[in-house]
Amino acid sequence: SRLFSTSAAPPPEPTSTFPWEARAAATLANLAPKPRQAFLLVSVEGFSHDEAAEVLDVSPGAFAELLAEASTEISKQVATDILIIEDEPLIAMDIEQMVEGLGHRVVGIARTHKEAVALYHKTQPRMILADIQLADSSSGIDAVNDILHTHPIPVIFITAFPERLLTGERPEPTFLVTKPFNPDMVRALISQALFFDEGSRAAA
Repeated sequence: SRLFSTSAAPPPEPTSTFPWEARAAATLANLAPKPRQAFLLVSVEGFSHDEAAEVLDVSPGAFAELLAEASTEISKQVATDILIIEDEPLIAMDIEQMVEGLGHRVVGIARTHKEAVALYHKTQPRMILADIQLADSSSGIDAVNDILHTHPIPVIFITAFPERLLTGERPEPTFLVTKPFNPDMVRALISQALFFDEGSRAAA
C-alpha cells in the first residue's frame, strides 16, 4: 500500500513512542494534502518527479510547485544551521541565498579541507553542503569523512565530479546533486535530508 492518501482528510494523529517519529508525523500533518502527497511520493516512495506528477494527475510544472511548497514548509519547521564547503565564490553565494531562503542559517563558508574541519568544530552545524574538489586541491570528501567520523549529520554533495563520490569511500548519510544544479532539487533535498535526520528532529 502507498504511504499517502488521495483524499483531503488529515493524516492520523501521531502515536509513536519515539519522539523523532512523532515530530515527523506532526510535520507532515501541517502540510496541505497535495504538497504532502508530492513530498511522500518522491522522498518515501522513490518516484521520479514525472512519475509522481502522473500519479497526482498534475503537470510537471504544477508538481514542481507542490514539491517546492512542501520543501519550504518542512524547512521552516526544521530550520537549522548549515555549513557550506565550496571554493567558487559565486556558487557559494548562490547556495547561501538558497539555504537562507528556506529559513536556515549559514554558519560559514569553507574553501579548503582544513577550513571546513575548523569551521565545523567552531560552529557545530546540523547539516553540510559540500563540493568535492576544493581550492587547494584538497578533497571535500575527505573533509566530510573527517567530520562524520565523530558527528554523523546529513551531507549533500553539490559537484561537477559525481564519479569521484560514487567510486570512492562514500560518507553516510549523503545525497548527491550534479553541477550545474537545479535550485529546486537542492531545496527539496535539504528538506528531505533534515526531515529524515533523526538527530536533527530529536534535538529541535
